[in-house]
Amino acid sequence: MYSVLLLVFFLSCWLLLSHRKQNASKGKLPPGPTPLPIIGNILQVDIKNISRSLSNLSKVYGPVFTVYFGMKPTVVLYGYEAVKEALVDMGEEFSGRNDNPVIEKLHQGHGMFGIVLSVGKTWKELRRFSLMTLRNFGMGKKSIEDRVQEEAHCLVEELRKTNASPCDPTFILGCAPCNVICSIIFQNRFDYTDQDFLNLIKKLNENSKIFSSSWIQLCDSFPILLDYFPGTYRKLCQNFSYLKSYFMEKVVEHQASLDIDNPRDFIDCFLIKVKQEKQSQELIFTLENLVTAVFDLFGAGTETTSTTLKYALLLLLKHPDVTAKAQEEIERVIGRHRSPCMQDRSNMPYMDALVHEVQRFIDLLPNNLPHAVTRDVKFRNYFIPKGTIILTSLTSVLHDDKEFTNPKVFDPGHFLDKSGKFKKSDHFMAFSAGKRACAGESLARMELFLFLTTILQNFNLKSEVDPKDIDTTPTSNGFISVPPNYNLCFIPV
Repeated sequence: MYSVLLLVFFLSCWLLLSHRKQNASKGKLPPGPTPLPIIGNILQVDIKNISRSLSNLSKVYGPVFTVYFGMKPTVVLYGYEAVKEALVDMGEEFSGRNDNPVIEKLHQGHGMFGIVLSVGKTWKELRRFSLMTLRNFGMGKKSIEDRVQEEAHCLVEELRKTNASPCDPTFILGCAPCNVICSIIFQNRFDYTDQDFLNLIKKLNENSKIFSSSWIQLCDSFPILLDYFPGTYRKLCQNFSYLKSYFMEKVVEHQASLDIDNPRDFIDCFLIKVKQEKQSQELIFTLENLVTAVFDLFGAGTETTSTTLKYALLLLLKHPDVTAKAQEEIERVIGRHRSPCMQDRSNMPYMDALVHEVQRFIDLLPNNLPHAVTRDVKFRNYFIPKGTIILTSLTSVLHDDKEFTNPKVFDPGHFLDKSGKFKKSDHFMAFSAGKRACAGESLARMELFLFLTTILQNFNLKSEVDPKDIDTTPTSNGFISVPPNYNLCFIPV
């Protein structure tokens, strides 16, 4: 046993040294802490708060540095200039994705699919198709705004049923954005008591928490742990299997009633492409990619928006003065007898700034989704080999004290000029930037504005504890920043 461990140790050392010599012969990776064999720099990184660890390392090694998670080098880009240079100025070169062992194992080793994790031509074709289809079904148009307004009305009615009693808003806030996505993908929304709908939201919510856990972050670096200490990965597999079967059932139902001349929703449009591309050798539009694309749309369009809404209400409880200013503007511009619409936003600079500040402050995806370089790249006189993992610190951009006064303080004034008008900022990268920026950004912006404005129009928010005692620190932020659980009362106005 000891001889095997010793052999593994020396083999790892040899591989690590060989890799570093290979890079040295071509150029050099950015500087960084010296990695240990096998485990790399894992002892110098807090898995529970990777973002803070990267901040500390940037103070030593600058805005571009290398960290080893296990034996793989990861180049970290820290600060607005470095992140913009990579994602925007060199967007094509930095548009790749790295292998994700956890998701790869969920897909049983069949490779990366869908919109989010695919690469090359597959990714470009799927992203182009998805954006076009989402626009055709109203994203960015009045038709989708009508759907969001309808869902906002349903959300208000559901909140009224709480009868101003203390409640955990997590589930209800998840229903609204999920139903908007359902209407785009499945054509219809669900009642908030529908059992399939309840199961869908439960599984999505559980998966989000698991992916954000320290354990899964560790397994990404050391995938062998999944085989010997699966832990919560078992639950992830169960949820994945359930969701995959559910989505496939929907696809089969659509296949049976498909009318090529009258597509009803996203699934219909994709199935038409499957028929059109049937003879193609590239096989981009497949049922496997369809199911995974649906996974992506639900993951990106449901959990992120609902988590932001939940965090927003917690911040509004913590800062009643901000809530009061927002409600005063809503009363003045909209009143109480009509639904908010997107046209109102241009006349509501404070509410617009509030939504932006929520996203900036909570820093939902601290380190973005990992990228990879698509070819050998020379970046700021460093050599980055093709396939190298790239982490872009969105925290360093959204919490830049050169752009935002007191970045660790929640203040809508960060997005207002001296005259009280809304002020744009190039540092607002809550949806990432460049070629891999969130495909549903315009829908998410619409939902956050309309849902939050409608809630504040109809309810006063009451906390169970003194606002000063409310803790807004995320419970975990390995993948996304997860807000702490809390109760509040929705008092009808």
